[in-house]
Amino acid sequence: MRMLRLALALAAPLLLASCLLSPGRFTSTLDIRKDRSFTFTYVGEVIVNDPKLTDKDGQSLEAPAKPGPPSAEVVAQRRAIAEALAKEAGYRSVEYKGGDKLSVDYAVSGKLDRNFAYPINLDATAVIPWIVAEVRKDGTVRIKAPMFGDLGDMSGTGMPAQPAEGREGVFTLTTDAALVMQNNEAGVAPGTGTKIVWKVTPTSKSAPTAVIRF
Repeated sequence: MRMLRLALALAAPLLLASCLLSPGRFTSTLDIRKDRSFTFTYVGEVIVNDPKLTDKDGQSLEAPAKPGPPSAEVVAQRRAIAEALAKEAGYRSVEYKGGDKLSVDYAVSGKLDRNFAYPINLDATAVIPWIVAEVRKDGTVRIKAPMFGDLGDMSGTGMPAQPAEGREGVFTLTTDAALVMQNNEAGVAPGTGTKIVWKVTPTSKSAPTAVIRF
């Protein structure tokens, strides 16, 4: 078992580079204060996807996946990914749940004096952030969650589209700073302070987006 753990640890960077992570069932929050402090959380499932080779029209170049449980090699890969993520700051727990799913409890706090993105793993050769807070020189920050929107168009990223199947959750933005814009048709939720709640489904098209001014 010690040799197996060592082998998985050494192989983890390669394993992470050969897969793509997407949200499953989740609850996620981003709270931004006017002093630039923030807290981001993601609690729920992470779906591990193998990269799909497609032609210029988006048609698969691979044989259909065989039905049935994952192989022992794939299970080892998934466990290695969970162990690698668990070592990163912010992950309070990461557990392999079987199949292609991980259970994740993530929370991080800091200052928006620079850009913030989640998830980021330096061992991965491809990084498609689920959510980005882009800090601008004019005193605003632009929040966008591309992986909570339409996954059918990843043009310009150099990466294949990721499946939205199994994705379902709620992303909530709260702030006491000035809200410049947001794209939720339901608008700002009633109550004290500014609160915007996006419901994310497999068919969600618009990526949650907002701009806040400090």
